[in-house]
Amino acid sequence: MVFLRSLFFNIFLFGSIAVACIIVFPLLFTKDKHMICAGKILSRYIGVLLKIFIGVKINFKGTENLKKFDKYFIASAHQSMFETFALQTVISGPVFGLKKGLMKIPFFGWCLKKIGAIAIVRDTATKENLNFFDQILNQTNKSKRPLLIFPQGTRVPYKERPDFKKGVARIYEALKLPCVPVALNTGKVWPKNSFNKYPGNITISFLSPIEPGLSKEDFLKKLQNIIYKEIDFLDWLFSSKVRFISILASFYNWFSKIFWFLKNFY
Repeated sequence: MVFLRSLFFNIFLFGSIAVACIIVFPLLFTKDKHMICAGKILSRYIGVLLKIFIGVKINFKGTENLKKFDKYFIASAHQSMFETFALQTVISGPVFGLKKGLMKIPFFGWCLKKIGAIAIVRDTATKENLNFFDQILNQTNKSKRPLLIFPQGTRVPYKERPDFKKGVARIYEALKLPCVPVALNTGKVWPKNSFNKYPGNITISFLSPIEPGLSKEDFLKKLQNIIYKEIDFLDWLFSSKVRFISILASFYNWFSKIFWFLKNFY
């Protein structure tokens, strides 16, 4: 059943993305806000596909933390492809900081450039990476669109807890803006490099902002700790619900057998 659900979901997902590419092609020659709007519509549609085909419920927690400051940047955990879509539905036109390879994908890369995405070569000290900080400073100065980065550097399996990349601390120091941490459990439903998708609840938590003024080292430590602490809590909550449902099912099965026995023999 999981395989069949995933098969239909993936067919509709990639088929829809292909159709969307054709439809939005003219938007490459219009204002960037039109492409941003198209991305938000596609993101909502993908959420609907997950609900219909996989049986996923999506919850956003702590969205009020996005309203505490006029300008901020977002540092999000990264477990699957899904959050790159889901975050667009609640964040107003995020500017993605992402690996340069994505910008080279035909059409997809053009769309990323159109919405102002900023590329970085990971784990490499290059002139381009130095220009990255100039680009984000320029972007935040001329617009209220928040920068969105993934400090783990890549998608990470749900149970893994790698150290965050130091670049996020350099961004925090350079921008002098509050940072809104984001924790999530998307990897339970949409595992990295997995064809199968699994039913369940996705929770995306926007945590209390970290205000500017900390040292790079203190900021990095605090950011990593609060994101992983929230992910651990989401894991515990998910596991507790599963155990509770399992216990209820066991009791139901047990009482059903007793009822059947009493009905047939007394």
